[in-house]
Amino acid sequence: MACPAINMEKNISQTLILTGCIVGITLLHYLTPLHLHYLHDIFQRLYYLPIILAAFWFGLRGGLCCSLIVSIVYAPHILFQWGGHLTMEMEKYMEIIIYNTVGGVTGLLSQREQERSVELEKTAKGLKESYQKLQHQSEQIIVIEEELRRAEKLSTLGEMAAVLAHEIRNPLGSIRGTAEILKDDYKPGDPKYEFIEIQIKETERLNRVVEDFLHMAPPQQAAMQPCKIEQELDTIVTLVSNEAKDRKVSLVLLQKPVTVIINADGEKLRQAFLNIVINALQATPPGGNVTISTSVSENDFCDISFQDTGPGIEADKLEKIFEPFYTTKPEGTGLGLAISKKIIESHNGKLLIESKPEHGATVTVRLPIQDTINGERV
Repeated sequence: MACPAINMEKNISQTLILTGCIVGITLLHYLTPLHLHYLHDIFQRLYYLPIILAAFWFGLRGGLCCSLIVSIVYAPHILFQWGGHLTMEMEKYMEIIIYNTVGGVTGLLSQREQERSVELEKTAKGLKESYQKLQHQSEQIIVIEEELRRAEKLSTLGEMAAVLAHEIRNPLGSIRGTAEILKDDYKPGDPKYEFIEIQIKETERLNRVVEDFLHMAPPQQAAMQPCKIEQELDTIVTLVSNEAKDRKVSLVLLQKPVTVIINADGEKLRQAFLNIVINALQATPPGGNVTISTSVSENDFCDISFQDTGPGIEADKLEKIFEPFYTTKPEGTGLGLAISKKIIESHNGKLLIESKPEHGATVTVRLPIQDTINGERV
């Protein structure tokens, strides 16, 4: 839509052009000798130019107004300079009638065309808005479809986990127990002793995979109760401090003066935090840092950020990072972050991740706050 000031300037310039045309043609009429009648015939035809232009620019009113002004300035020329020539006067008066007819008809047609153009612009604008809405809705549908596919995968995994719990876990326990008994019969350094150790480790790894499957099963009724975020994070740091030392990674928990309380299942929440921290430690090279921090937003949410100094995650992999079985680690199951996301969402929260290659990654857990102690929400 054009600016009103620009439209006003345009109207003024068009009016000046029309005025200049009418004044110029009129002066030619009055200053040209009458015996040069062929020139007067040309000049009176020139009046059609400003009339038609006014009709195109200003519609019906513009065309009629211009034709009336032309009639008024042209009439004295007929009366005082052509007076006494009845036939000539009748021809000139007929020309005035034609001026007004052309101005009215052209103005009417131009006005209708302008109104039609306005309607077409409105229609085009409406179609554009409708297209944008449809595009937005289609994007939302794509997101919902992705969520449904992910939920379907999780549901399938849940059914598989229920079967695996009975068919695999118990035999694994028996295999590990037998291996530990056999291990006592050999001394360290014996090849069989080493083979049995490998068997026990592989059994433990397989058992962890089974447990991950079990965590993807349909959730049981959570024991929701007030939990202090800082205490839960302290527990996680204590649990993984040895692993951080082994990896030569500095694990830092930034303490805040405000103690945040949320309504949650502490055990499940610790499991989600533990998965995220372990992933961060595994992604950070020796000498790097993993920093855990909390912040409170105005909309009553607590953000717990887990930031590492690893190689980061490429943009095309970020979209798949929460999909079950998707992993970038050779020995990973691809279930840790999927489980964490499921737990966080069951607490009415969100799990977000930001990363740039060579700049590390930041995983943010956003949870609704129930209360705060020793401070105010900021």
